Amino acid sequence: MKLANFAWAVALLIPAGTTLAQEAVNDAQIVSIVLTANQVDIDVGKLARSKASAKDVKEFAQHMIVDHTGVNNSATALVKKLKVKPDDNPTSASLKSDGDTNRNKLKGLKGAEFDSAYIDNEVIYHQAVLDVMDKTLIPGAKNEELKLLLAKIRPAFVAHLKHAKTIQSSLGKK
Repeated sequence: MKLANFAWAVALLIPAGTTLAQEAVNDAQIVSIVLTANQVDIDVGKLARSKASAKDVKEFAQHMIVDHTGVNNSATALVKKLKVKPDDNPTSASLKSDGDTNRNKLKGLKGAEFDSAYIDNEVIYHQAVLDVMDKTLIPGAKNEELKLLLAKIRPAFVAHLKHAKTIQSSLGKK
C-alpha cells in the first residue's frame, strides 16, 4: 500500500512542478504560488494533526502548520509593503486543486496507513517545492526583497524534507 500511496503522490505533484518549470512567472504570480503552496501544507497539516496515530507524525504536522503559517505571514507582509496583488495562475490553481484532492484522499485513511500516506506526500511535496524554488521562483523573482524572502525560507523547506524523510524511514521499520 505504501508504494501505491507514493506513486499516487508523485502523479499528483509532478505535473504541477513540470508546468511551473516551463512557464515564466512574474512577482505577483510567484507570491500567489508561495501563498498557495504554504496554505496547502497548512490545511493538510491540520488534518494530520487530528488524524495521525503516531506521535512523531502529529508533531511533524503541528510543525508544518506553525512554519508554513509563518512563511505566509511574512509573504503577506511583504506583499502589502510592495503593494503587489497576488496573481492567481495555472500553477497556483493546480496546487490548490491537487491539495484539495490529496486532503480528500487522506480523509479516507486511518491509523498507520494515514501516517504513511501523509509523510510520503510531505517528502514528495517538499522536494517538489524545493525544485520549483531553485529552478523557477528564486531565479524568476525580479524584486530583490521577494528574492531574499524566498532564499531566506528555503532552508526551512530543506529541514522539513529531511525531517519528513527521517519519519518516513521510522514508519517503514514499524
